Amino acid sequence: MDEQKPQPVVEEFKGNKVLVLNPGSKFPFSFGVGKAKLIIENIQHIKDFVAEYDKKPA
Repeated sequence: MDEQKPQPVVEEFKGNKVLVLNPGSKFPFSFGVGKAKLIIENIQHIKDFVAEYDKKPA
């Protein structure tokens, strides 16, 4: 059975909104609007990076 991943949540950090991916896990990943914009601008580079270096079989 596929394990459902928790949905991202919006929280606040030092008065700023942050998006938290994988909330409740041992290693949650959070970032604000500035980093979110960088991710969006570079999404194809991120996809290419994963495609080239991901060690897990697809």
